[in-house]
Amino acid sequence: MHDDMNSNEQLNKTGTGNDRHYGRLFAGLIAGALVVFAALAALVVYVDPFFHYHKPLPGFPYIVDNQLSQNPGMAENMTYDGCIIGSSMTVNFDTDDFRDILGYDTLKLSYSGAYPRDDYNILSIVFDENTRARQANPMGAVFFALDIPTMTADTMETKYPLPEYLYDDNVFNDVKYVLNKDVILQYIMRPLIQRKGSDLSEIYFSWWTPDYYNIQWVMHTYEEPEKSEVVYGKEDVLPATEANLEENILPFVKKHPETQFYFFFPPYSILYWHNLQQEGFYEAAFEQYQCVADELLKYDNVHLFYFQTMEEITDLNNYADYSHYKPDINRFMVECFKSGEYEVHSSKEMENNLLKMRSMVEEFDYDALLSQDW
Repeated sequence: MHDDMNSNEQLNKTGTGNDRHYGRLFAGLIAGALVVFAALAALVVYVDPFFHYHKPLPGFPYIVDNQLSQNPGMAENMTYDGCIIGSSMTVNFDTDDFRDILGYDTLKLSYSGAYPRDDYNILSIVFDENTRARQANPMGAVFFALDIPTMTADTMETKYPLPEYLYDDNVFNDVKYVLNKDVILQYIMRPLIQRKGSDLSEIYFSWWTPDYYNIQWVMHTYEEPEKSEVVYGKEDVLPATEANLEENILPFVKKHPETQFYFFFPPYSILYWHNLQQEGFYEAAFEQYQCVADELLKYDNVHLFYFQTMEEITDLNNYADYSHYKPDINRFMVECFKSGEYEVHSSKEMENNLLKMRSMVEEFDYDALLSQDW
């Protein structure tokens, strides 16, 4: 029995020793993991590929291709006195044109398919007091593409769910950024290996090469909407349109009279208007355009441009689909912001533009276009 007791004591001592050994090993592993996590987090904060904490590091080849994640940081920390706001209708702008033609250091903050709330969210950062204080200069101009079809969206709806941790001021949820595998591999390691970053003047450019801007490609990919049995009127679209103006757009115009706002209706192709006819929104759209123009023209710091009566819209060789135009048209619009061509100065002038637009649509031979074998 005495021998059994000694054996038990020995086992207990051995077990305790093993427990201590494994405990130290576990603690070491935890400490090592924390060191690795801290190093990775420090690397992300230092490089900051989403510009969440600071301006770009000189010489680092930043890749900018993620509108949802990188726009808020750019708006907060880049240096600029002009910005481009809107949907994919704005992605082919070259910001060098804005500097060379208009004299603004302009930042492109596009959101493909942007709803008015998307525009509101990014402009809230652009005009945030802390952002402007860091800029140490007033916001000179906002170049804002107004897509009428999106103006009936719910005033709080965004096109895609936002990574809120990149839009708020809560440092604790930044762990989703600083310990994000994709951020480390795709936005730090990949550019380091490739040694090729994005040209910030051309970020978010569409993938279409010049070969895609032709009527054959447009018609090959075009799907004519079915004819709607319902015809929508102004009562169906104006309440939401007016609400989006009042809640998501006009607050910035009203609060910042020192900033010039260049609103423009993008020059979609003639096929866009055929879609409206087919879908029953043709008449309602004209009401929307007039309503938006009437409201915007009340403000002295607003310049409104209606590009949809350009003769180029009937030539589908200027497009890659029914709405997206080639970069040459983007540059032309910048030139118009300078010259005043296609600018609308009054409600009556807008009414005349819409009458011209109506004539262009109703005189266009859609039957001949759609009957061809593309």
